[in-house]
Amino acid sequence: MHYTSRSHHTSRWLPPAVLAGISGLVLASTINTANAEVVQESLETAHLNLSIERIADGFEHPWAVAFLPDGRYLVSERSGQLKLVDPESGESSTLEGMPAVSARGQGGLLDVVLHPDFEGGNGGGDNDWIYFTWSKPEGNKSRSALSRVKWQDGELGEVEHLFEQGRASGPGRHYGSRLAWLPDGTLLMSIGDRGSEPLRAQASDDHAGSTLRLTATGDVPDDNPFVGDDTTLDEIYSMGNRNIQGMTVLSNGEAWASEHGPRTGDELNHIEAGNNYGWPEVSRGNDYATNEPIGENSLPGMIDPVYVFEGRFAPAGLVEVTSDAFGEWQGNLLAGGLGSEKLLRLRLEEGRVAEEELILQGEVGRIRDVRQGPDDAIYLLTDDPQGGLYRLAPTTP
Repeated sequence: MHYTSRSHHTSRWLPPAVLAGISGLVLASTINTANAEVVQESLETAHLNLSIERIADGFEHPWAVAFLPDGRYLVSERSGQLKLVDPESGESSTLEGMPAVSARGQGGLLDVVLHPDFEGGNGGGDNDWIYFTWSKPEGNKSRSALSRVKWQDGELGEVEHLFEQGRASGPGRHYGSRLAWLPDGTLLMSIGDRGSEPLRAQASDDHAGSTLRLTATGDVPDDNPFVGDDTTLDEIYSMGNRNIQGMTVLSNGEAWASEHGPRTGDELNHIEAGNNYGWPEVSRGNDYATNEPIGENSLPGMIDPVYVFEGRFAPAGLVEVTSDAFGEWQGNLLAGGLGSEKLLRLRLEEGRVAEEELILQGEVGRIRDVRQGPDDAIYLLTDDPQGGLYRLAPTTP
């Protein structure tokens, strides 16, 4: 059941170590966006007015944005390019040294995050690692993979491959691939069910349709929920997840994810160790061909969604608002939508969604990524052949 208060206006979590490391460089002043293009000067919402600026554009199906301590941005393009963006001019350049990806369908170069203790000085700190997910080609198949590359004085060093899913399959669909750091320094990674065989999400010997928990070097933490269980892969943190493309860790340490259902049935879930979220045995969506329900609404031993988005939302990008500048929005989630072109604000109350507000619908396009920047503004990345990076910030009414 939805408990929502809708307002139809036309209108990551960063780990503490990251914030501490960049506070002296960026947080003391806002990022220079003097050359940004104003898309909308004042957008009225229930609690505040926003401005929308286009910071940069011309990205080929961008997937994720990350913020370097010196104020520049990293933007991944699904075609395999990692772009370095100047915040003053909006101009971007391609960083050399990334691996060749399987850029078919939904595959390619996907999420990008920095190590929690990333410093980014000229000397190249021990933890100056950029982590990225990608679809690794293998003949006419591909695998969801995790790698990292050292940031060395504005250039990429050697790539280290940390993890790849155990079974390659036909390319193009349901890679998942969202990353989020937990407070203990371990890394969550989502992997989709890969599309053609949904029941892989219920197979404990298959990484597909799950979230994984790994160390910063790609190893298995000793306290993962299935370590010691010979029937389940040690990397698995949760299973029964169809295709998570929005994931964030809240300031209280909880992991939350937005995931694609089939035809409707898109979900918001609180991801906890050892849980089975049901797909495809449990679903609130319908079959694409027949429009008949898939699975049951609920089953014993499987976790029901915290929230089911209305209609065909197509979630991608999820962040908690922690900035004082956003007032009443603090502690709320912002969820982006692809096909729906929506940005929703979700107010959580005792682990449930107590309110939903429609913030954007069509103003910027297909929203692939949603992040809070080190300047406390909200950044949106749009999935398009000429995708853009947008900045949302409160304005004076």
